Amino acid sequence: MSLANGRAYLAIPGPSVMPEEVLRAMHRSAPNIYEGELIEMTAGLIPDLRAVARTAGRVAIYICNGHGTWEAALANTMAQGDRVLVPATGRFGHGWADVARGQGLNVEMLDFGKRDALDLGRVEAALRADTDHTIRAVLATHVDTSTSVRNDINGLRSVLDATGHPALLMADCIASLACDRFEMDAWGVDVTISASQKGLMVPPGLGFVWFSEKAAEARKRIGAVPRYWDWTHRAEPEMFYQYFGGTAPTHHLYGLRAALDLIKAEGIEAIWDRHEVLARAIWAACETWGATGPLEMNIADRGFRSHAVTALRIGAPHGSDLRQWVQDHAGVTLGIGLGMAEPGDPAWHGFFRIGHMGHVNAHMILGALGAIEAGLCALDIPHGSGGLSRAAEVIAGCVSRP
Repeated sequence: MSLANGRAYLAIPGPSVMPEEVLRAMHRSAPNIYEGELIEMTAGLIPDLRAVARTAGRVAIYICNGHGTWEAALANTMAQGDRVLVPATGRFGHGWADVARGQGLNVEMLDFGKRDALDLGRVEAALRADTDHTIRAVLATHVDTSTSVRNDINGLRSVLDATGHPALLMADCIASLACDRFEMDAWGVDVTISASQKGLMVPPGLGFVWFSEKAAEARKRIGAVPRYWDWTHRAEPEMFYQYFGGTAPTHHLYGLRAALDLIKAEGIEAIWDRHEVLARAIWAACETWGATGPLEMNIADRGFRSHAVTALRIGAPHGSDLRQWVQDHAGVTLGIGLGMAEPGDPAWHGFFRIGHMGHVNAHMILGALGAIEAGLCALDIPHGSGGLSRAAEVIAGCVSRP
């Protein structure tokens, strides 16, 4: 017998759950792309996108995924042969570095493995060693979706300032925007990138690049930029089509408008608080289960854990078995252990992730945790008792506070 019939819950770290308001906004006939409400609505998106990233800077919208924003950020600021520093934990810093190599950049990697946050001391040493200031940019991932680490972007700015290094600070906020606290201007970030399918709660297909005046000056230095990636007209269009380098992503824009309305209504500070509480509930359950079993948080230090995704280690074959059980019998889809082991390696089956980003609330998280606890019991995977109760206590304690 399966108990999975009913509404399924996609608890993966993106694409995230889409609100009904977003789905309804997108379920409409194609609009006029030459005049009328679409043009007026799109102009109104810009100040709200700035507000989400906490910046007064400019923003360019692309029809792409997060990988496209990696390329857009570099295409507008780096010339072939320029040097970039990439401190990386997990998979996605290496992905951005690979895109940089593909654009002919000279990449210096600082690899911090899969379980630790960036070591600011090592970053500082690399910057101090660059006495000629040949490093043009530091490419940092705020939250790595594969490992669930949350890196100290504000600390990176402090390191750049302390060393007097002029490199641009670029932040990949694809997994963190509108989930984890991020302050582009206050933290001195020059380029921020994100995408539509996680904290912004819209289907995959839109990418965003916010940039400071310093980054705009870097764009002038390099001269020619591939026409599609050039952010100049996208950020300050003279004609509507220039926002997108061609035809507008019409229905995504309607969905984005609805999502930004939801974000504005709740308030970004309240959204950060909600994600923090729900993350702490998940951690409480997982730490309780792991007290007498193989389950282990991938990031041990709470101060460096994302509030949007939690990566877990449980040993092969338990990870794949548990994911399959909760999907087949409880209607909950968990994330694979992305990048933690090669797909052909038996160890690949020893990991899973819980996505808790965007349109999530207490009952969704408690339901997912209840399904996981049921799966641990059904599969006879050793675990400590009371994990779900511990999560409930975290949530109850938050709600009951004056």
